[in-house]
Amino acid sequence: MSAQAPRPRPFVLGLTGSIGMGKSATAAMFAACGVPVHDADAAVHALYGAGGAAGAPIAAAFPGTVGPDGAVDRAALRAAVLGDPQRLARLEGIVHPLVREAEAAFLRRNAGASLVLLDIPLLYETGAEARCDAVLVVTAPPEVQRARVLARPGLTEADLAAILAKQMPDAEKRTRARFVVDTSLGFAHARAEVERIVDSLTRGEPAAGG
Repeated sequence: MSAQAPRPRPFVLGLTGSIGMGKSATAAMFAACGVPVHDADAAVHALYGAGGAAGAPIAAAFPGTVGPDGAVDRAALRAAVLGDPQRLARLEGIVHPLVREAEAAFLRRNAGASLVLLDIPLLYETGAEARCDAVLVVTAPPEVQRARVLARPGLTEADLAAILAKQMPDAEKRTRARFVVDTSLGFAHARAEVERIVDSLTRGEPAAGG
């Protein structure tokens, strides 16, 4: 009796991009095309919420950062790890495995899909590209990025500089990615690029980068 051929797994496309580049809007375009999307930020929010799996271990490691309902007080947690690499590493040691578990559960739930999208803000910074078959980077010129970020309530030039200091430069991300979508060219252009990528990857044919 011949062994059965292994069941094909989904093509895993990683999506990333610096703040203000249009990553969330691009992820929504993939979802509109029927592609299952895993949002790493949303996973963290769920883990930090009331009843989330991160609450208890964070409360034990950082007393005073979790409320009576079990939800993490993000401001208190930021203050607890600010400027302390060892405490930050301890927090990451708690949260990152839980995020990976959520991602693995997503992949199991969507094992029958031909294409899935992992939306990971710090994809390259955390080495997550190793878990992807290809990476798509969303980009925009610096002046567009700056205008988008500063239009958000409460964000300042100093906030933008601090965020960018923690992220891989956009130019380096673009050189490492298989696909690049420039969202400054308009959402119609971005949507067309997303549809082209989805069509190519679901047909199993390599698509040229944007």
